[in-house]
Amino acid sequence: MSRYRPPRPKSSPYITPAGHQRLQQELKYLWKVKRPEVTRKVSEAAAQGDRSENAEYIYGKRQLREIDARVRFLSKRLDELIVVEKAPKTQDQIFFGARVTLEDNSGSTFQYRLVGPDEFDAEPEYISIDSPMARALLKKRLDDEISVHQGDTENHYVIVAIRYDTATGC
Repeated sequence: MSRYRPPRPKSSPYITPAGHQRLQQELKYLWKVKRPEVTRKVSEAAAQGDRSENAEYIYGKRQLREIDARVRFLSKRLDELIVVEKAPKTQDQIFFGARVTLEDNSGSTFQYRLVGPDEFDAEPEYISIDSPMARALLKKRLDDEISVHQGDTENHYVIVAIRYDTATGC
């Protein structure tokens, strides 16, 4: 049995300025604060003697590996990202950064913001630009209908409003 895992599909390189800043802060925190703290704890645990049965040492080493993996990922990812600072010229269409209000067949309304795959978990109404809902919304206009397959059902929505934040850039 092999440990091969197929590579993850390439995600969109777009990110909002706020999302980019959040990733930079996480990288700085991991590198300047968390890693030195864990390294100090590991060296203290190593000084206690037998490392093979030292739970603090083993756990600390595991933590260091996880921190290093996240630092490597963030460093590479931040180099690839394209920060979208300006709203599109045609603001009557849905593009990256748009806040969209949808209405379903029952009259319920939902609001979403299309953001990059690295920041969709920051707020509950954020959805990744790579998600099926966002793919269906891209380049649509006001009063257009979309349909999205969710499991065995197909949901239909009407676009009620499109808005771009001018303060944050998109």
